[in-house]
Amino acid sequence: MATFNVELSREGPGLLLRDLLRGDDPQAEAAAAVIAAAAPDVLVLTGIDYDHGLAALSAFAARIAARGVDYPHRFALRPNTGWMTPLDLDGDGQLGGPGDAQGWGRFAGEGGMAILSRLPLETGAVQDYSRFLWADLPGALLPPDMTPEARAVQRLSTTGHWAVPVILPGGGRLTLLVWHATPPVFDGPEDRNGRRNHDEAAFWTALLDGRLSFAPPSPPFVLLGDSNLDPADGEGRREAIHALLADPRLQDSGPRSEGGAEAAGQGGVNAGHRGDPALDTADWPDEPGRPGNMRVDLVLPSADLRVLEAGVLWPPLGAPLAEEARAASRHRLVWVRVDLP
Repeated sequence: MATFNVELSREGPGLLLRDLLRGDDPQAEAAAAVIAAAAPDVLVLTGIDYDHGLAALSAFAARIAARGVDYPHRFALRPNTGWMTPLDLDGDGQLGGPGDAQGWGRFAGEGGMAILSRLPLETGAVQDYSRFLWADLPGALLPPDMTPEARAVQRLSTTGHWAVPVILPGGGRLTLLVWHATPPVFDGPEDRNGRRNHDEAAFWTALLDGRLSFAPPSPPFVLLGDSNLDPADGEGRREAIHALLADPRLQDSGPRSEGGAEAAGQGGVNAGHRGDPALDTADWPDEPGRPGNMRVDLVLPSADLRVLEAGVLWPPLGAPLAEEARAASRHRLVWVRVDLP
């Protein structure tokens, strides 16, 4: 299983589908090549525009299939990104802007999530937690300037929180717990995004603890997606992500790469990072005022699953697939191989 923020988002609705149907978009073709090389059985995509009927997702699956890897089972739900509210959530004095949506977005569906799978998905049993209100999370770190009107409508999920059962060959189920959090930056002293990023991770601990109105998922399951927070470096509130990584119900197999370690050895901002660079999953600019490389994409199997191997598809310079990985996305595909129950 794997997760990959493919950054397949365009500036308006329908533009991603247009680019994919042309079959010559360099970024999309590079992303398809990376996925085909990794060939995970189950893949969670983040950062891909959503459209009705999953037209863009199907077109992207066709680009991967052209490289010999077919994903007949596809799933996505409308994300909170671009889902407009009637309120001035970002306090800029205007209505209907990207910051007034449930999740920041210039149009409905911008930068959503999706699943591609070789194994069937039990779509009728999917749990979509994306409409859960931020204010309903126990211990929510709501911004102090948040109005009662905003508390009544603001959802916790920037993009979404899903539980999607995969039907295993033996008839059992493996549940994917999927999310893509907001980055903990691009706000002001109220730290709205930092607080929300924290709480989007804290949601999973509360769910597993049985402290929400939803039934906790039964193992086996795997938590995967883009946390948008490095556990050691950069900005953000780390308590919730540390809790997930240390949770005895989950296991962090520490997927690594040679490319991440190599990139960090070139100096710059990365030289001051505290985390192990081999664990990094995103290749952001390594210059003053920018974040540098970070570990933000996670695959955390439940403790009952036996992990066989894990890695980050970030080849060193000059190695096969290194150029494709760089051209595909600033993120790298993270994978974990488990022994199915």
